[in-house]
Amino acid sequence: MAIRTWVRRLAAPAATDQRGNIAVMTALALPMLVGFAGIAIEIAYWYLNQRTMQNAADSAAIAAASNATDYYADEAKAVAAQYGYVNGEDSVSVVANNAAATCPSGASACYSVTISKSVPLFLSSIIGFTGGGSGTTELSAIATAERSSTDREYCILATGNSGEEDGIRLNGAPNADLSGCSMMSNTSATCNGHDGDADYGDAHGENDGCGNVQNSNVDVVEDPYTSLAAFIPADTCAGSYPQISRWDDGHEQFAMAVFSGKGKGNDDDDDLPASNQWTGTKELSGDVTICGDLQLTGNVTVNAPDGAVLVIRNGRLDTNGYTLQTASGSALTVVFTGDNGSYTHAPTGSGTLDITAPTSGNWSGVAIYQDPSLTTGVDISEAGNDPTWNITGLVYLPNASVTFSGAVNKSSNGEACFAMVVDNLTINGTGSILTSGSCSEAGLTMPTGTSSGRGMLVH
Repeated sequence: MAIRTWVRRLAAPAATDQRGNIAVMTALALPMLVGFAGIAIEIAYWYLNQRTMQNAADSAAIAAASNATDYYADEAKAVAAQYGYVNGEDSVSVVANNAAATCPSGASACYSVTISKSVPLFLSSIIGFTGGGSGTTELSAIATAERSSTDREYCILATGNSGEEDGIRLNGAPNADLSGCSMMSNTSATCNGHDGDADYGDAHGENDGCGNVQNSNVDVVEDPYTSLAAFIPADTCAGSYPQISRWDDGHEQFAMAVFSGKGKGNDDDDDLPASNQWTGTKELSGDVTICGDLQLTGNVTVNAPDGAVLVIRNGRLDTNGYTLQTASGSALTVVFTGDNGSYTHAPTGSGTLDITAPTSGNWSGVAIYQDPSLTTGVDISEAGNDPTWNITGLVYLPNASVTFSGAVNKSSNGEACFAMVVDNLTINGTGSILTSGSCSEAGLTMPTGTSSGRGMLVH
């Protein structure tokens, strides 16, 4: 009995001691614990990689939408590479698509970028996660961006109707000052030696150096003023259009030929009809038609409180060294119309045009208007200088090649507003537009286009 009691006393502590059991259970659970710790660590690793990948996809999508050319995919891949995701290397794939169908807003200018990469498995395999037997798992990120757009008003619009390669060209123009003005070419734009100091320079083709902010591949801006031709009155001239001829010896000499089918003429400008020679004050209202050239023989003040439209049919407006000015409270639109041929349909002379456009009615905001059906005799070689332009309103020359020099200022009695529509524009040396900011008050709806900007994430 004594021995048995002694054995029981020795065995009793062991029967109640569970420290060995815990050690055994810990040993059995350790692989699972390590696996769970491993998967937690790997999930954190995947998350960090996926977030970096998402940042890369976001930036690449924005870059693709901002580029918006045939090379948008190259742009996206270049940006992704800056984040370390090089397409085709280290199991990385970068795919960019012009995904118009997935654009949330329904617009047709969305760009998507998908970045994917295979990453190896480490401790997670302990609990049986093998990535489908490959020993890797696939991480991916996708982003969609839409190209943002904004309406932009232009004080210079080059229509490019003739197909001229450069709608806007500045040739070594260090004194060009188009500040406060934005310009748009429906073809290309080239500025050599100076950007012209325009706020924005936009071009449907390539913009090579024009404007403080330069944009290429901008949507074409439609001409909003062609419909005004419907308001030009019918021809009442019965085929008679008195003309002034000029020789190129630097001096003004005149010969008048009345094109009435007989073609007679002489060297005496006094033979130009009195109706075609203006001086002093002119009381105008409604539509006033001049058949052939109109020549100033002295300073002219136009008094037209209700506004007037001066229609010059198959002729020029020759300031002849004098000033044509609208009186305070008056408004005038000068319309050049007629036939293509040997006529000049433009302002000429070494004087001054000091014109305020009407602020209401069919010709609201329009100071000078060339009939868009005219394609010959419309070019202007010294716009703003011969004659000088002090103009409030629009100068519309949609098929004209215009060489601009000097400065455009506001009219003496008008708001600070000027816009010009031409086929193509060249500025050599000096060219300044000093009037902007009050076109709404001047009654002019400016040429406006939709300019695309940077991409914007939408998904």
